[in-house]
Amino acid sequence: MLKKRIIVCLDVKDGRTTKGVKFQNNIDIGDPVEMAAEYYRQGVDELVFYDIMASARGRGPILDLISKVASKVFIPFCVGGGIGTIEDIRSTILAGAEKISLNSQAVKNPGLITEGARVFGNQCIVLGMDAAKDDSMPSGYRVFINGGRVATELDALFWAKKAVDLGAGEIVLNSIDADGTKAGYELTLTKMIADNVKVPVIASGGGGTVDHMADVLTKANADAALIATMVHSGRYTVNSIKEELTEKGIPVRH
Repeated sequence: MLKKRIIVCLDVKDGRTTKGVKFQNNIDIGDPVEMAAEYYRQGVDELVFYDIMASARGRGPILDLISKVASKVFIPFCVGGGIGTIEDIRSTILAGAEKISLNSQAVKNPGLITEGARVFGNQCIVLGMDAAKDDSMPSGYRVFINGGRVATELDALFWAKKAVDLGAGEIVLNSIDADGTKAGYELTLTKMIADNVKVPVIASGGGGTVDHMADVLTKANADAALIATMVHSGRYTVNSIKEELTEKGIPVRH
């Protein structure tokens, strides 16, 4: 069994780390540069930085802040939010990112996935996908964009497969229904996507306890669990999570 990854997510709004529930009522919880340095010290495997307002406001990535965060972490660092062109991808990588997450922009311009993968390699291009339950869709889940605010006509399973065919090397799958609830990941959605694509799937949305993480990593076949509130709240450290997962027999990186 391959080692599972623990990934911490920093949602950034107006230059500060923020946290909300189901994409609503976001509150300021700190400086992303300091927080990145602390999670790196704790032993996190990867760090994800999402500028949650960039697409909605129609602007590009905040390169100076990305560069400051990148200077504090020596692990894979993925950046998303407002990246809409090959030049945006290039400048974000030059600012220190190893991976680029395309979410709303991938839906609006699917060719960006293909072109990004061709120029920078599949391993650089991550599909970020926000999905919510919708019984009218073939898979039972609909894709949303612009920070979960805008519904699309895309079925979640169809879009995951299509994005991989286009060149995405990884998928960060966020359940809008579970996001920020700390009530557990969306296992049905995660398993469906993980079992139907040939690239790693990172589960996102709903992690509140180590048991939740263990469930999504084993029962839903996720390759990695993305967390935010669990560590932002100070209830857990990355190290304590890894110790508990190891005790449960789940292989993690130490």
